[in-house]
Amino acid sequence: MIAVLLAGAGVAALAAVLRRRFVLATVAGYSMTPTLRPGDRLLVRRAPLSRLSVGDIVVVVPDARMAAGPRHTTGYVIKRLAAVPGDPVPDHVPAPAHERVPPGRMAILGDNPDASRDSRDYGLVTQEQLVGVVVRALGASDPVKDEPARDQANP
Repeated sequence: MIAVLLAGAGVAALAAVLRRRFVLATVAGYSMTPTLRPGDRLLVRRAPLSRLSVGDIVVVVPDARMAAGPRHTTGYVIKRLAAVPGDPVPDHVPAPAHERVPPGRMAILGDNPDASRDSRDYGLVTQEQLVGVVVRALGASDPVKDEPARDQANP
């Protein structure tokens, strides 16, 4: 009996540690296609901005500027990290009086610019909004219902 209780306590402690270190997010919308598709579930490791690299896919909590557009109920925004502090500000990203990304800020862009609201629309994002970096996609939680069927003869 004691062994079962200790095992249960160990599992609960491990779950608590993992929750502090990892988050699950679900992709909503087409801003990251073809890399990520709506319904994809993502394992996200909490990480500070200083440990990230340009090209990483990051998850951020939106502020009021970013609030429009489709998102999963978690409210996260999922984009590719385009610039970190000290990097040149990417083209078409509004950043008044800065030629370089200032400390504590980052630029994030969608892989599909035609379907993405990102730093080109709302400017640089603060490190306080950063949840973490995508470690891996875990697969789709639901099939995409609104994607048009492909003609097998003309893929």
